[in-house]
Amino acid sequence: MSAAVKTRDEGTLPSLAIAGSRATLHLNRPAVMNRVQPEDIARILALLAEVEANPDVRVLVIASTGKAFSAGAHLGDMARQAEAGGVKDTGGAGFEDMINRIEMLRIPTIARLHGGVYGGSTDLALACDFRVGVTPATVMFMPAARIGVHYYESGLRRYVSRLGFNNAKRLFMLAEEQSSEELLRIGYLTDLVAPEALDARIDAIAARLGELAPLAVQGAKRAINEIGHQSLDVAALEERMQAAKASDDLREGLAAFKEKRKPVFRGR
Repeated sequence: MSAAVKTRDEGTLPSLAIAGSRATLHLNRPAVMNRVQPEDIARILALLAEVEANPDVRVLVIASTGKAFSAGAHLGDMARQAEAGGVKDTGGAGFEDMINRIEMLRIPTIARLHGGVYGGSTDLALACDFRVGVTPATVMFMPAARIGVHYYESGLRRYVSRLGFNNAKRLFMLAEEQSSEELLRIGYLTDLVAPEALDARIDAIAARLGELAPLAVQGAKRAINEIGHQSLDVAALEERMQAAKASDDLREGLAAFKEKRKPVFRGR
């Protein structure tokens, strides 16, 4: 498990905990609504690499505590760029790179949305495969139009591919707060539960993902994401299909079905 590291006054860097087949990446800045600061981006990318390198981990939960899930990217750096004439620092990975990495992570991801979701964190949650919110605390709005920000390309594509043209236009162009019920209706949330049921639902989804065949689940995730972005790598898809067909997991799944027992998949 990676320990949290102290930085500034607003909290600590994101941390990682692993228990069985489940990893939890925790945002640790509740005093500033768990905004993602520049130093957090490199940390999160390192934690994602650690998770992906661990063959025992089959699902990642992204969580936080405090009033909000996250307020998104730190606006202080955006203000400094504006004062510098809009020049962007290209010295390292940025917020968009981090979100894209989350979306294309090999294993399934779950966003635990216990509170408000604002700014860039709306895209962070959208990049996850499952988004579980609570009523009435899980609200969101995309404030780009309120502050004069033109959103980045991959985020716009994600909104359109996952929520559709009309919902993407409404969320970006009107910049209005959306209730938890509305977020479920438009497909932003995959699950909406009472606050006291949040962790039980997260546990149920994580447990289910942990017991299914990893090659099949991970392959389907990648293909669906690529199809959503109109960038399907057909050759890579065929390779994954052949690998699954030749896997021990397929033989185990067929044997378990025949023997009327629960399969035990190894991811190979």
